[in-house]
Amino acid sequence: MPKAQTDHDLRSNQLLTALEPASRRRLDPHLQPIEFKLGAMVCDAGGLLKHAYFPQGSVLSLLTVLENGAAIETANIGREGAFGLFAAMYSRVSFNRCIVQLEGHTVRCPIELVQHEFETSEHVRNLFVSYSETLLSQVQQTVACNSMHSTEERMCRWLLMMHDRAEGEALPYTHEFLSQILGTSRKSVTLAAQSMQAAGLISYHRGTIQVLDRAGLERASCECYAIVKERFDAFLTPPSTALPSHKR
Repeated sequence: MPKAQTDHDLRSNQLLTALEPASRRRLDPHLQPIEFKLGAMVCDAGGLLKHAYFPQGSVLSLLTVLENGAAIETANIGREGAFGLFAAMYSRVSFNRCIVQLEGHTVRCPIELVQHEFETSEHVRNLFVSYSETLLSQVQQTVACNSMHSTEERMCRWLLMMHDRAEGEALPYTHEFLSQILGTSRKSVTLAAQSMQAAGLISYHRGTIQVLDRAGLERASCECYAIVKERFDAFLTPPSTALPSHKR
């Protein structure tokens, strides 16, 4: 891969960009580009993680898997974050199933190297903890959203998140895929999509969704989209109240 393209790709992931120069110099030679297809499994629940994955345009979906095989999305990860940080910090076993929700560039790094940076760099520890706390807030908000909001509101929230990551491009999702991600019936997704299309918010044709009215989609969504987006926009700069004080 040409060096210019590699440098551009590395800058496109916020966590990698936020690393201090010394950590970047140690990790950069070990970052491996990898391409996943839509729906591909990165790691199953209970699987052993050997790499941390940093999306650079792709989106990864974290699914909670139940005993009967059913699964529902509880969080998703785009270029703002990474999958595998908990493995680097605490345990290499993945609690969630991780699949590809949006195709795009990704780089991965051996867990041992990421773990070393976490253990030796206070800057990396603070960064990873801040991101992990923000990801947890997405999980908690998603749980509340799944319990309290309608299928249409939830679908609006989800499409807005994907629209952000896809940078305005059409979204390649079938009703079947959406029903699995949202943990609802295909019929409910179809009715929601029909309602949104009739309102002029989206167009849907042969598994491709195009957002037509972004502002209208935000109004039709529940508050969960704005809450989670605000948290992720700010996670690289923790509030002053969260910083340790050395005053006596």
